[in-house]
Amino acid sequence: MKLKDRIIVVTGAGSGIGRACAKEAAKEGAVIIVADINMKGADETVTQITETNGKAIAFKTDVSKPESVKQLVDFTIKSFKKVDVLINNAAIQINKTVEDITFEEWNLQMSINVGGLFLCSKYFLPYLRITRGNIVNMSSVNGFFVEPMCAGYCTTKAAIIGLTKAMAIDHGHEGVRVNCICPGYIDAGLAEGYFQEQFDPAQARIDAGKLHALWRIGKPEEVARVAVFLAGDDASFMTGASVVVDGGFGSGLPPK
Repeated sequence: MKLKDRIIVVTGAGSGIGRACAKEAAKEGAVIIVADINMKGADETVTQITETNGKAIAFKTDVSKPESVKQLVDFTIKSFKKVDVLINNAAIQINKTVEDITFEEWNLQMSINVGGLFLCSKYFLPYLRITRGNIVNMSSVNGFFVEPMCAGYCTTKAAIIGLTKAMAIDHGHEGVRVNCICPGYIDAGLAEGYFQEQFDPAQARIDAGKLHALWRIGKPEEVARVAVFLAGDDASFMTGASVVVDGGFGSGLPPK
């Protein structure tokens, strides 16, 4: 029970990696605020947690809107009197080049992937300072290694790595740690959306697996366990880190 009685907010927790992070943290004794714009998904996450005797509550949140984020903060503090960990996971992926993506699509992706992280961090920081809590941001190996047809997404994930370091420097002396995780292809959420857009989704999944040294894509739980580690005391001397969880995606091209 490494996170016993800690109050943890997970954005984008209605599916994919966010849901896995919420469930893994709840297993370690945390109370989870499942923040998502999709309340059906958020409620399903809460049900999965409570069915295993965990504690969680859903709250509808649009991380791109300041007022919505403020409401999430107010709800958290009024309900639980504190916050210990913020996991910034909410994101979208639009698979287009700079030439093809529209101005509206570009701004939407920026406002959710980077803007949402900024807003949640900004408004939760005063309370994280009190608890000497920490922030875990979800970046991607695409913050380091760019793939075709996702210029905007790769831009946001690189920005998250930079913003993580900036916040770590600015708030470390206040006792607030800030780290990020850089997953490879994960069998959930955004990657699943990418696979479904391909001509042959099953083959696309196999081909993606071969980009990794382990010759498979990852499971959301494998990322979530790293998030739990960063959120807990075992990572007490880690801040500003970009932890790569990519099955060897960034190690080089595996043999064919």
